[in-house]
Amino acid sequence: MQLEMSAQDVIDHIRELHEQGHPMNKKKVKQAHPALMQHALYYYPSWEHALKETGLASPTMS
Repeated sequence: MQLEMSAQDVIDHIRELHEQGHPMNKKKVKQAHPALMQHALYYYPSWEHALKETGLASPTMS
């Protein structure tokens, strides 16, 4: 996989989507932003871990 995003880019993009009101559950993000999901899972063991890195993780987001 050729990396186009750094780990910080992933975190910034997740925060930006959240601020814009996009759904943050894994299925919706994977459908709408497959490259973001691919990079997030490269850098973090799970989508939930990536959300925790942003400080946005909560039971309603998983």
